[in-house]
Amino acid sequence: MSSQRPSCAVCLRAQSGCICQWVQPSTSSTRVLVLQHPLEVANAKNSARLLHLCLPNSELHVGEQFGDAALAAMLDGRKAVLLYPDVAGVAPPPALDAAWLAQPESLLLVVLDATWRKSRKMLYLNPRLQSLPRLALSGLPPSHYRIRKAHAPGQLSTMEAVCHALTQVEGERFGGLLAAFDGFVDQQQALAEQGAARRLSESA
Repeated sequence: MSSQRPSCAVCLRAQSGCICQWVQPSTSSTRVLVLQHPLEVANAKNSARLLHLCLPNSELHVGEQFGDAALAAMLDGRKAVLLYPDVAGVAPPPALDAAWLAQPESLLLVVLDATWRKSRKMLYLNPRLQSLPRLALSGLPPSHYRIRKAHAPGQLSTMEAVCHALTQVEGERFGGLLAAFDGFVDQQQALAEQGAARRLSESA
């Protein structure tokens, strides 16, 4: 008999932790490509799957190193920009043409979903990503990602970062994404507290 817990076929989580109730579809002209590190797939605190389910105009691919031909196919000839800060030791990226941001329907926002250390490795292992111009976020509010420790000021969850990036490009119409994220965070915190209480009870 299998001991594996039943899982949701949509969000891919255990049914007891299904996050489908928080899915709020949001239409964006900008296409979003999420490249997710394999270690993030099973992380209950990770928001990338929820982001993908909320954005019909998005793709999510799992891997650490992607072949150049595979990456070229994902970028699909669009005006691709990487949502990532400048990194010491890596050649400066080409400047972002401001005119690109005026045509979001032609834009592809590339996002690395990983810890800071793993995302730097992904950038290093995929030279094509290094060649992309980068979108810098500005005027960011404090993160709501209280279930996961930030290692530097201004660090956001993948879902928050993409929401703020889309807002910069397309305007204030992605509040539903942040509302979905807040519900997701509340759920994960409640599940963690329930698990801690259960373990305490069992050890008593």
